[in-house]
Amino acid sequence: MSDGAKSTDPRDVYERIQSEVERVLVGNDDVVEFLTIAALTRGHVLLEGVPGVAKTTLANLFARASGLSYSRIQLTPDVLPADITGTHIYREATGEFDLQRGPVFANLVVADEINRATPKTQSALLEAMAERTVTLEGETLSLPQPFMVIATQNPIEMEGVFELPEAQRDRFTFKLVVDLPDRADEREVLDRFDADPELGPEDVEQVVDPEAIVAARAAVSEIHVAEPVKEYILDLTAASRAHPDIVHGCSPRATLALLDGAKARAAIHGRSYAIPDDVKGLAEPTLVHRLIPSTDAELSDVTTADLAADLLDSIEPPGADELDAPASAAEH
Repeated sequence: MSDGAKSTDPRDVYERIQSEVERVLVGNDDVVEFLTIAALTRGHVLLEGVPGVAKTTLANLFARASGLSYSRIQLTPDVLPADITGTHIYREATGEFDLQRGPVFANLVVADEINRATPKTQSALLEAMAERTVTLEGETLSLPQPFMVIATQNPIEMEGVFELPEAQRDRFTFKLVVDLPDRADEREVLDRFDADPELGPEDVEQVVDPEAIVAARAAVSEIHVAEPVKEYILDLTAASRAHPDIVHGCSPRATLALLDGAKARAAIHGRSYAIPDDVKGLAEPTLVHRLIPSTDAELSDVTTADLAADLLDSIEPPGADELDAPASAAEH
């Protein structure tokens, strides 16, 4: 690990991770950007995509490049909450119960195929995601910092799955769709694995220190957000609650996710202030999984992505002349 891994500048943290992940993975630059934003804002991410598009590999690569301890939970209907959080094991040799920590005690936890787990098991992640703690038999234990959950789900799987409840979906900062690669990217994948069939996450080096990620969060918190940008965020979330095709709009958690995400996006792009484009760039992944369409909208095949796009089209962002960016702020 190089000395540069200690850098606490958000832009440097992002560029190092992005560059290292690209050594193995082709495309999906936007996904790595959102994973970095989530890490810098104490967020969690839901990845959706058909099998074979490297959802789990993406998470593993991100963890290795950022030096985060990594655990993967393959969720199935028979996985119990204790399989995630841990339990106390009786040791016959000592006559005492020892704490056996579950896989949730890692910096980055991948909940693979989360919608295959039962609601009871899904809810076991709620405390961890919200409070960064786990309670076992009355004892509250802190999780490592930073802590982040990346859950994956398959959109075409219908049998034996349990849809995530609204409260669980709202815990995810972003929902990202991992698409099939275009022909040029898939050709690059072919060439890389033809040259090195064993290419994988083990080929990625740690380029960022976990403590640097925690420290970079402080820099993100200092990013300036002008009043018109804050009003733009409020207009978007308020519109989601008044839209005729939306039964339930966004919670205040979504409002805060847009604010924090806009700060992080500005920081990793080298700005000391957020602009409306930061909010627009985050809006769909932040809103899409939180919107509940009306029955009429569903019957008309209106998707939540359509609704999120409609919200963005309906709200006019502030112009540059309305922003009160600090005099010292400059694009790098």
